[in-house]
Amino acid sequence: MAEQDEGRGQGARPARAPRRITSDYLQRAAMHYLERYSAPAAQLRRVLARKIVLSCRHHGEDPALHGAALDDVVSRCIASGLVDDQRFAEARAATLRRRGRSARAVAATLAAKGVARELVERVSSVDDDEELAAARKAARRKRLGPWSRGDRAASRQKDLAAMARAGFAITVARVVIDGSGDEDANCGTPI
Repeated sequence: MAEQDEGRGQGARPARAPRRITSDYLQRAAMHYLERYSAPAAQLRRVLARKIVLSCRHHGEDPALHGAALDDVVSRCIASGLVDDQRFAEARAATLRRRGRSARAVAATLAAKGVARELVERVSSVDDDEELAAARKAARRKRLGPWSRGDRAASRQKDLAAMARAGFAITVARVVIDGSGDEDANCGTPI
């Protein structure tokens, strides 16, 4: 028992050494990643660069030697249509809006994934009705305002703060928190 590795149980296999970086290996790694996840070019580049750094650290190589291969693999994925930043941004923004995220939260999420600023602004912009519907969904999910179980007056400031942290404007948050809760979350009209 004293010979166990830190953090591993008895009988656990030792970690495999990372493979040496080749252009073919990077292409296979990119395909494997893109089979499982939709990603913009910047995210794919970060994932592959992390693999390069791990392998080079283990094998004593310089990661800068593989920069051209990394650029080539990412550009091939873009050229073949496997990586499309606009398609990714539109799909991710639609998913986040359906979950009740604010336009600011959508923009922050896309920017963190490496989507270009112009594309983030274009995709995350919504009209007032869509933002209000998203705020209602968020409030319902978090049980704020009309959907809370406690005293609404006592928790009003906390509910407004929660909506502000979620990225909603104070005017939108006030409408939702002070509302009756009988509006349909999809269109903003009474049921």
